[in-house]
Amino acid sequence: MKRVRHPNVVLFMGAVTRPPNLSIVTEFLPRGSLYRLIHRPNNQLDERRRLRMALDAARGMNYLHNCTPMIVHRDLKSPNLLVDKNWVVKVCDFGLSRMKNSTFLSSRSTAGTAEWMAPEVLRNEPSNENFGVVLWELCTLQQPWGGMNPMQVVGAVGFQHRRLDIPDNMDPIVADIIKKCWQTDPKLRPSFAEIMAALKPLQKTIASSQIPRPVSSNRGLVNLEDQGGARKS
Repeated sequence: MKRVRHPNVVLFMGAVTRPPNLSIVTEFLPRGSLYRLIHRPNNQLDERRRLRMALDAARGMNYLHNCTPMIVHRDLKSPNLLVDKNWVVKVCDFGLSRMKNSTFLSSRSTAGTAEWMAPEVLRNEPSNENFGVVLWELCTLQQPWGGMNPMQVVGAVGFQHRRLDIPDNMDPIVADIIKKCWQTDPKLRPSFAEIMAALKPLQKTIASSQIPRPVSSNRGLVNLEDQGGARKS
């Protein structure tokens, strides 16, 4: 963690190495976890902001995957993505991470949270990262596998090859990214660089579609943002 430096990775600031109070000190991110923001009532996450958050997470993970040696997080999920005061998302919690020198993890020990884990991890097989559930969660604002306990998720995803339902009204480009992230064969899943390349044009499309049109009033042309009609993100 001391060697890691990226705007989308939580900054390591120090450590207490003397027992019994072993601790890691990091920067403080006041908005808490992405999970908390997504699932709280009346959240302030419009489509553009959520897409930018997905890009932030992908950038942080792409950086980790391009470290030498490569760092594999192994527990990528919305509770392990923290948000700062400017709504920037940063990857945190490297308690399960491993250095990786080959294509797939050499360690087969099951680690992480079932709802966000890749099917091969649930089967205790060699694996790579899976971003699909986080992206699905950001798009739908729903709890992944809500109503199922972890053992049921293991059976459904790991052995019955089930996947979360993708709503019909989801942007087809995002839906395609999620489906690719959920490929059964890990080698067929997109890299974080490829995910970033697919998401970036969408951010521009959403931004252009949300530009408010001027309306007439007694004062002439007034921007909708001046009237509070559109929230700036």
